[in-house]
Amino acid sequence: MCGIVGAVAQRDVAEILVEGLRRLEYRGYDSAGVAIVDDKQNLTRIRRLGKVQELSDAIDEQHVVGGTGIAHTRWATHGEPSEINAHPHISGDISVVHNGIIENHEALREVLKARGYEFVSQTDTEVIAHLVEWELRSASSLREAVQSAAAQLEGAYGTVIFDRKDPTRLVVARSGSPIVIGFGVGENFLASDQLALLNVTRRFMYLEEGDVAEMTRREVKVFDSQGQAVEREVIESNAEHDAGDKGQYRHFMQKEIFEQPTALKGTMEGRITHNSVITESIGVNAVEILSKVEHVQIIACGTSYNSGMAARYWFEDIAGVSCDVEIASEFRYRNFVTRPNSLLITLSQSGETADTLAALRIAKQRGYMAAMTICNVSGSSLVRESDIAFMTRAGTEIGVASTKAFTTQLAAMLMLVTAIGKEQGRVSSEKEAEIVEAIHALPVQIESALAFDKQIEALAEDFADKHHTLFLGRGEYYPIAMEAALKLKEISYIHAEAYAAGELKHGPLALIDADMPVVVIAPNNDLLEKLKSNVEEVRARGGLLYVFADEQAGFEEDDTMKIIPMPHVSEITAPIFYTVPMQLLSYHVALIKGTDVDQPRNLAKAVTVE
Repeated sequence: MCGIVGAVAQRDVAEILVEGLRRLEYRGYDSAGVAIVDDKQNLTRIRRLGKVQELSDAIDEQHVVGGTGIAHTRWATHGEPSEINAHPHISGDISVVHNGIIENHEALREVLKARGYEFVSQTDTEVIAHLVEWELRSASSLREAVQSAAAQLEGAYGTVIFDRKDPTRLVVARSGSPIVIGFGVGENFLASDQLALLNVTRRFMYLEEGDVAEMTRREVKVFDSQGQAVEREVIESNAEHDAGDKGQYRHFMQKEIFEQPTALKGTMEGRITHNSVITESIGVNAVEILSKVEHVQIIACGTSYNSGMAARYWFEDIAGVSCDVEIASEFRYRNFVTRPNSLLITLSQSGETADTLAALRIAKQRGYMAAMTICNVSGSSLVRESDIAFMTRAGTEIGVASTKAFTTQLAAMLMLVTAIGKEQGRVSSEKEAEIVEAIHALPVQIESALAFDKQIEALAEDFADKHHTLFLGRGEYYPIAMEAALKLKEISYIHAEAYAAGELKHGPLALIDADMPVVVIAPNNDLLEKLKSNVEEVRARGGLLYVFADEQAGFEEDDTMKIIPMPHVSEITAPIFYTVPMQLLSYHVALIKGTDVDQPRNLAKAVTVE
């Protein structure tokens, strides 16, 4: 996702803006730019293709000065990556940066062209610049012009505007794309994420949906969607900027497990409205490509493979598109058949996984309609070499055992599945709204899952002397069981396997005894009764069961079965929800075992060799 930084100060702000952009590079970027005005109304705009460092070097060369400015890192949705499409965009004396998607930009573009405006970029953002410039001609203030313009915009946006003729203020509008304001002493700042500002302030105010704020060096005024002055809470942040700092947590893995509500918000940002998925936010030409997809081929390794296996159920059940999932190291070495109008999807946290990258390169020569990567690291090889890069925006993940990368991949794929179904007419507006509602609820639901931490910590004691564990799930929860087993074996060195519960009679029952814990994922869905029958098969053979069950599932605890009741959540997003208690279980078992949680033996974070 794009990143925004703004500042109004008495000192020169170029370095502050660039440092803020650096802190937002995890969101993805293909270009960056700044617009800075000094107290004599001299405006300097610099834009560069590529990394923030390119922009920084250009600013140093030009010795940019000025106390009011805006800056932006762009991840292309409308228009290819280029300097001319990079933000800020200018119309007359108006400069604009913007996150999100303006859904009605084409209609507004035609209206503005009829008024005599010339468009020089392919972006939807340029519409905002011209629209504000037009409204300012009849408005009494820049804020009033922005409010009038915002009322005409449809979609998700966080946008910041200034007028060169008034270098004392910034105006910001927020609808569906977060904006935070940071308070200094005789200076104020704003950004799309507080991390961008932690080097200059710890006092923040988060704008609410529909807010418009006017910011000068000495004050910030906020107005709601009705234009009424409102007060928003100012908080003192204790967030840590340094991704290499564990903060209050004992391990990076623990920190990253607890970061998942925030990470999921980042994945969702600017991609969904209150009731729909914004297909254009997935990438350039997404609408055209997704409307033609007849088959999906997912290629991945490890945790990413497990997320692909879970998403396969969504592709076929929700979007009605056939889906195959294959381990990259197997796919690249077999003579595969490419189906017509097939979309290739690679999944990777790092974007540098050697087998996945090699498989992508081979597959691109074999007639796939398009190649998409779902990835967490912008600028990585998979991102550069794919036609579409759908960034998960999970933030830096240091722990070798992936956690937030997995849940954000699932959230990204659920949005992708919904977009495909919508573009192909298989997902109704009612179904889309139901899915989006479930996605919006995820961060709060994950918080509720994290609240089971102490209970799971106590439960982990039962695994202290165990050498084997079996995980069971049915349907889309079988891949979640696979991921749970992978986490346990990665960091506790306990041999763990996952099975589709219906397969018990086909071999795994031979392993069941009192020394083999059996962990069951038991949501309240159509397969619940069949799962209960599988649980009875384990009990009948003396197995010790640990059932993470929906509170409405009707399990009863006894000496052979411990029940961990989970709150009822939407069936659509429940696979993501049930992942979190599995992560906590593996973490606490590893603590008991005394292993190196963040750097388990024999493993590396990014597998960049075959």
